[in-house]
Parts: sequence; C-alpha cells; structure tokens
Amino acid sequence: MNIASKVWKGWIVFVLLGATAGLFYGGGNPVSPMPTFYRDVLPILQQHCQRCHRPGEIAPFPLVTYNQTHRWAGLIRDVVRQKKMPPWFADPGFGHFSNDPSLTTQEIDTLSSWASANAPAGDAHEAPAPPHWAVGWNIPPPDLVIEMPRPVALPAHGDVEYTYEIVPTGFKEGMWVQKSEVRPSSREHVHHAVVYIRPPDSPWLRQAPVGVPFTASSLADEELRHEAHSTGSDLLLVFAPGSSPDLWPDGMAKFVPAGSDLVFQMHYTTNGHAGQDQTSVGMVFAKERPKQRVITLQLTNSSFVIPPGVDNFRVEAHGTLPNDAMLLSFFPHMHLRGKRFEYDLIHPDGSVIETLLRVNYDFYWQLSYRLAEPRFLKAGTELQAVAWYDNSRHNPHNPDPDSSVRWGDQTYDEMMVGFFDIAVPASLDKWHYFIRHPGGK
Repeated sequence: MNIASKVWKGWIVFVLLGATAGLFYGGGNPVSPMPTFYRDVLPILQQHCQRCHRPGEIAPFPLVTYNQTHRWAGLIRDVVRQKKMPPWFADPGFGHFSNDPSLTTQEIDTLSSWASANAPAGDAHEAPAPPHWAVGWNIPPPDLVIEMPRPVALPAHGDVEYTYEIVPTGFKEGMWVQKSEVRPSSREHVHHAVVYIRPPDSPWLRQAPVGVPFTASSLADEELRHEAHSTGSDLLLVFAPGSSPDLWPDGMAKFVPAGSDLVFQMHYTTNGHAGQDQTSVGMVFAKERPKQRVITLQLTNSSFVIPPGVDNFRVEAHGTLPNDAMLLSFFPHMHLRGKRFEYDLIHPDGSVIETLLRVNYDFYWQLSYRLAEPRFLKAGTELQAVAWYDNSRHNPHNPDPDSSVRWGDQTYDEMMVGFFDIAVPASLDKWHYFIRHPGGK
C-alpha cells in the first residue's frame, strides 16, 4: 500500500476550473481590492500550507512561488471550500487545540476570490518574508540526528514483520529533548514508527542485536521474541503519515538518560515496488533543565472482535492517573476500519463528565492534537478512550467486510491505541510516576 499517494488521493481528482474575474462593488462603492498572490494569498500559504507543500515534503506539489501555485488555483478553491485542506479532523464542538491549521472564513474567501479572478500575481514587492525552514525538517535545525545504522530492505509485495533497530545514543549525560522529528527515507513504505528510549538499566531486548535490523521471528529465544512486542519503556515520539513533530514549550521536554539506546520500531507496508528505508530522528535539546518532564502514555484495548458488516462498532479503554499531571496532547491510532475516536474524562459515578477530543478518523492523516491550554488532572482522574469502527462495505478502505477483525500488526488487522502526553515534575520518571501514593486511586 502506497501510503503517501493515498494521502493525496482526494487532491488530484479535481478538474481545474477557470473563472472570469468580477468587480467587487457594494452599494455603488468598491469594497476591497481584488486579492493578489503576493499580498493576500502567499501569507496564507506560508502559515497553513507550506509545512507540507514545499520541496522535499509529503505534498505532491509545492506552493511556494507564484508559478508553482497559480496553476492549482481552482483546486485550492475547491478543497478549502470543502474544508479538505488543510487536513484537520477534530470535531469543533470539543476542545481547543494550538496546532489547529484550519482556515478562517475570511482566508477561505480570499483564496476563493483569488482563484475566481484568474489568480492574479500582483506586486512581488508586497510578498512577506519567506519562512526559515530547516532543510529536510519541520523542526529547527537539529542539534543531533541519529540514523538507523543499516537500511532495511523492503520487498515489493507481501507483509513485512515489525522491524527493530537498536541505536546507542552515546550520551555521556542525560539530555532533555524539547523538539524531535522522525524522518523516514522511504515515506511510501512506512505505516508507522515508534522510537523508544531504552535506559542503560532496562533489561528490555538486552540479548537482541545492536545496530542491525531484526524482527521478533528472527530472535532465537522465545522470551526475547515476546519482549519485542511488549515494553514499558518511555517513547521519544511516534510517527505516522501526516503526524507532526514533537514541539514542547519552554520548561517542558522529554528526557533521555545518559547511556541510553534508541529503539526504532518500524512498521512497513509494501506497494508493488521493492525499496529500502533508513529512518532517522532529529533532536533539538532544551537550553536549560526544564521544570517538567513530558511522558507519553496510552489507553489500549487489544481484546476486541469486530463482527463482519457492522458500520459503527464501539471499543473502549479506561485508565486512572496514579499521580497529578498536566495533560498536553492526544494521538489516536487505528487502522483502515477506524471511523471515530474520542477521549473523555469520567465522573466517579461512571458518567462522562467531559469530552476532551472527538476525531473523525482518517488513517491516511494521523494527526496529533495539542491542547491550547494544558489541563491539570488530579491523581485518580479516570480517562476513557472510545473508538468506533466501520467494517461494512460502505467503508471504501475496508480490506474485507466479510471477516471478523481482531487486534493485529498489519493494516488489514485493527488496533485501538489512544496515546496521550502528560507533563510531570522533571525529577519523576515514568516508572516512579506509576507508584500510587495514599490519596490516589
């Protein structure tokens, strides 16, 4: 399955439309000047579009210069009117999020009017200064890039077992990572990537090879094979198509202890073309020790069975926080039958007290949702994640509507994982955070 091309499936089917410009008059008086590219359109593209629509990024064409953009004017008008672009799937009735790229009504009107006026260029001297993008990254230039030492060979067809590669950081002291980003070298093959932090005192996968790719089935020891699929290690970050890098505010960061390894867990899919991937992770370190440590947790249900043909099957997962925390962000994960996902706070009597996020899920754009204001949660707070699945023939992405579906690694299987990020005191690691103290639940 070619993930990158599927992401943009909706884009390329439109027919570009031209329109004759009209004069904007109201009550006999001019209302506002006709939008032009340099004065009105380019600032919108820089703020909302160029993270993906620039050379070397995931979008199929750049929207940086006038020559690159004007030919797509009709398409831009159509997709922004339909709110297909920029991609954002959070129900606006629940929560506010700092990384919401949605256009305002005025911005949509500006792009539409510009396209309908035959996409005039205007005066190039009115162009805003270009953003300072780090070449190859959506974070500032990394202080350190760690790459998998060996590329992974990928077949043209068939399933690819989860592939691991353990990479020593060489850190002589603990490092606080404020910004990080995963960069696959072959995006079209990567279903997802998880980068784990393995501290030097962790026994996880200690008998596995270092610096070379391996899979669970390639390990001789049965217990070691089981370890590959289960760990309590903290996450540096998660990558999936469309996901954003981690960008923590000043005073917050993830911690990588001295002597740690990074464990790359890679899920590859085939697309009819053999290839190879050598994923890397870029890191920007905090300038000073932060007051809060960011930890990634998850609500997971792996015991469901989705019957064939059902179009709205519900799966729940619950958990209580063992200690106080600041809730920062969410990252829901399902596969091709995923339909909707939500996170709730639960009242002690079992009723839903508040829905924090509801997402109309899109497997090909797995976004993170960062709260505009971090939310303080007391020890004992119960969180609920709810996922709905469409296993019917009405789901155009459904691999097999006639089969029951269970948890599994491949895209024709399903998953139910509600990742979420919290901030705790900098001195508290993940293991100690889960020690419940009197007064907690």
